[in-house]
Amino acid sequence: MSPSQRLLASAFALTLAACPGPSARDPRPPDAPPTTIVDAPVDAATIAAARRALIAKHGEPHRARIERGVDQVATLWRASDGDLVEYVTAQFAAAPADVDALFARLEGQLEQVDGHVLELGRSLRWHTDVDTGPMLAVDPLLAAFDPGAHVTEDLFTTKVAFAALLNFPLTSLADRRRDGRGYTRRQWAEVRLTARFDTRIPGDVIAALSAAGTAADSYIAGYNLWMHHVLDEDGARHFATGKRLISHWNLRDELKANYAVRDGLARQRTIVKVMERIVTQSIPRAVIDNPRLDWNPFTNVVTAAPPATIEADAPADRASAPDPAREDDLRFRAVLTYFAAARRADRYAPTAPTHLARSFDGAEMPEERVRALILALLESPLAGEAASEIKARLGRELGAQDLWYEFGGGSVPEAELDAETRRRYPTAAAFAADLPRILRDLGFTPEQAKVLAANIAVDPSRGAGHAMEARRRGDQPHLRTRVEAGGMDYKGYNIAVHELGHNVEQHLSLYEVDHTLLAGVPNTAFTEALAFLFQARDLELLGRPSPGAEAERLRVLDHFWNTWEIAGSALVEIDVWRWLYEHPAATPAELREATVRIAREIWDRFYAPVLGGKGETALLGIYSHTISSPLYLFNYVLGHLIAFQMEEHLHGKDARTFAAEFTRVARFGAVLPDVWMEHATGAPVSAQPMLDAAARAVRRN
Repeated sequence: MSPSQRLLASAFALTLAACPGPSARDPRPPDAPPTTIVDAPVDAATIAAARRALIAKHGEPHRARIERGVDQVATLWRASDGDLVEYVTAQFAAAPADVDALFARLEGQLEQVDGHVLELGRSLRWHTDVDTGPMLAVDPLLAAFDPGAHVTEDLFTTKVAFAALLNFPLTSLADRRRDGRGYTRRQWAEVRLTARFDTRIPGDVIAALSAAGTAADSYIAGYNLWMHHVLDEDGARHFATGKRLISHWNLRDELKANYAVRDGLARQRTIVKVMERIVTQSIPRAVIDNPRLDWNPFTNVVTAAPPATIEADAPADRASAPDPAREDDLRFRAVLTYFAAARRADRYAPTAPTHLARSFDGAEMPEERVRALILALLESPLAGEAASEIKARLGRELGAQDLWYEFGGGSVPEAELDAETRRRYPTAAAFAADLPRILRDLGFTPEQAKVLAANIAVDPSRGAGHAMEARRRGDQPHLRTRVEAGGMDYKGYNIAVHELGHNVEQHLSLYEVDHTLLAGVPNTAFTEALAFLFQARDLELLGRPSPGAEAERLRVLDHFWNTWEIAGSALVEIDVWRWLYEHPAATPAELREATVRIAREIWDRFYAPVLGGKGETALLGIYSHTISSPLYLFNYVLGHLIAFQMEEHLHGKDARTFAAEFTRVARFGAVLPDVWMEHATGAPVSAQPMLDAAARAVRRN
């Protein structure tokens, strides 16, 4: 991932808390001038003079480096930056020892800048991210302050950025895809150094992205439903008292868990109807996070909950009046607010002038390649073959809810798993205390498990959970997961194990990589893939039996089915953002209608032939990422494919080998995706290993 793209992503992803509600769009017209004045670029005569001055000083042997460096600087130099000739004459490093010293100094100092900025942001957002009790009115304001918004702008203003551009090569994605396999580790680190300065986006634009992300994540973090008060189509209660589920994560996982219970199908259909109301924004606003109202999503009728059904810990500030007013497109207002902020950034990114382009450039996988991987899954006849097996196992016709069927899941009632995880982990601290044992069981040596556990902080999350990396050696990644009053339920535990995979990767790829400029992984999909490897072992970590041959076959089918499921949602999101750029003046209502139409069309094309439910609108549009992390979902598709390739590579190996291989690949760092995958498994990123394995599994050969 280009570091400049990482910066844009982090301006959004690292701002995970509340701020005042989003507006429908940027109040400035699309063609308004930038809020930060960008003065005239440097003229050709000055560029030529800078080249001549450096060649005269250092000689012809340095001509190629000089011409490249001056041109790279000149692209982003402005008249207000001063005398270009004087600057390049002072800052060009000719001798190899001087180049090495400059590289080491920039790498070391940028690590400190990035790390301390992240830590400050984490501190400012602490009380909105972490469940520390009731928030103060000032907490959302503190969370909305992004200390990193102006860092890159300041590095240009102080001309540190230009020192990197003058002395080290700036590459394009095409260059890296063509030549990256031959780069040395130092060359890769130089590529990542200059790539963080390939655009010059003003700090106020980055701050606007940050504020939009803050508002969207706050909206999603508070989107809970008290399921005891969600009624089925006959008005019956099916869910336990106190079950408070966040959309979409907990709703989806609750649906998955209900295959093993007597009234599971009624519960699942109720959840699907809830999701439909959320996506179409016909949900009454009053029922969101409100245990004082009963709601029938089939009839959309809201009534006051009988006093005897109201939870003891019900928030006192929730209204009890049965107001039927719908949510009024708040979901889509949040998207438009982020879109408006992204459009302000577009004008400063000439090589990737849309949020769509920057998302795929940031992943270093072109959109057409990602789309081809998605379509390879969606168009595969294997989905129909797998569905036939699901139908036989369930003994009924399939429905939309079976999009989230689990081949290997549902054999143990979730209530049993909840009891186990609550007993083990009454608090976040209890989970933290168990990390050394968990890591040893995953195959890490006792010493490595001890070091990793000591360097991962565990916090109780207000939202569903996430992993926050560290960016400098001396800091530690943070694991966040939800811990309810009665302890960590199975959903929270499952998320915690996933986030632990992120955290272990984050530690290894920072502390044990050879260049901190290469810290991390190629793109978000890779850290998701490594997290999936941990998550797939969560039941074994609870002492459940290791899978046999049949369980392994079901694991393959489950992996394929899950990837087929998320592929549709990812394609919906990509197409919605294409529609947004074609309709930049869209209202929230128009965006809602377009989203529902696109989701319906993709469902009818790929899913209805397998699951039925022609015209289904909910399930492909429900993912909260589309609101709080726009254009993130395709990373899950890639993550599943990458994780599967890794699993195939590790198949049949013991836990110690699993941990050793996890460590080896996590240390490789942020190189090109295919280069990383070839190092890890011997082959580039592909859907074919999953499709081949799924074909063997579904046909039992």
